[in-house]
Amino acid sequence: MAAESKHLILAPTREAEIAADATPLTYRLVFGASAGMGAATFCHPLDVIRVQMQTEGVQYRNTMDAAAKIYSRAGLVEGLYAGVSAAYLRQWMYGSFRIGIYSYLLEQTQNQNEKMGLEKNDIPFSSKLAMGCCSGGIGSFIGTPSELALVRLSADSKLPPAERRNYANVVDCIVRISKEEGVTNLWRGVTPTVLRATVLSSAQLGVTSEIKGHLSNSGWFGHNGSWGYGLPMMFCSTLCSSFVANIVANPFDVIKSRMQNMSIDANGKAPYKSMSDCFVKSVKSEGFLVLWKGFTPAFVKLAPYTIISLTLADKLTKAVTGKDAL
Repeated sequence: MAAESKHLILAPTREAEIAADATPLTYRLVFGASAGMGAATFCHPLDVIRVQMQTEGVQYRNTMDAAAKIYSRAGLVEGLYAGVSAAYLRQWMYGSFRIGIYSYLLEQTQNQNEKMGLEKNDIPFSSKLAMGCCSGGIGSFIGTPSELALVRLSADSKLPPAERRNYANVVDCIVRISKEEGVTNLWRGVTPTVLRATVLSSAQLGVTSEIKGHLSNSGWFGHNGSWGYGLPMMFCSTLCSSFVANIVANPFDVIKSRMQNMSIDANGKAPYKSMSDCFVKSVKSEGFLVLWKGFTPAFVKLAPYTIISLTLADKLTKAVTGKDAL
């Protein structure tokens, strides 16, 4: 009886300790946004190249040809770094929720396991994929206006001078789209954007967590706290997840970029009526492999972006809270 009473007294106390030790969602969001901005600074030129290759069709032969022509035409700041302000805004509107919500849900699930007396990290892979879908979907819907601005600003320099929109910055871009095309058009392409983000985040975050867990248990990278346990393990985990994520997300990315970059003609008509219409017309005119157009620059950008952003998020979280983000 005494032992049972002791258990009844200690159990709620332990649950309270676990709940009190949980990292607030706001912290997780800030860590996610900060990590995303750090990665965007290094990877933005690759995003510009990807967008222009996906929207321009056959103008560029390959990634290096696209980079050379963009730099020759517009230079470094207005060419390869065009739209970087939108990229930073995108991290606060999209990256923060994508990484922040995922790491928050992951910790809540770990805490629930502890409360139930289960192994803390005994979380099914399917649950991790679902968390990635959830965080990616929420973040992408909130961040669609900044994503649209990023695509517009990145692609503007390739247009003939008479057809350029000449946005001053990300704020000017969003304001002008609202005035000239309507506020609802800030969410143009929201369906492929959300679909892309759900599959991308699911693969990127879920696969990273799963591989990291297996590598940690394998002992190949040493023990927790050793040099090999940190950066090399994250590098392997995020590199693998980047490749998987790029395969499943690239078709959505092509459709999204084309829909967001399309212009309304003099008769008020758009070249694509819907996501499915864009899909059919693109495949019909350029072949099925058009869905993986820009795969190389997308992967070359996604891999370092994933490695940098998720590693930064993990290290920032560890430094401030003593916990992992993934």
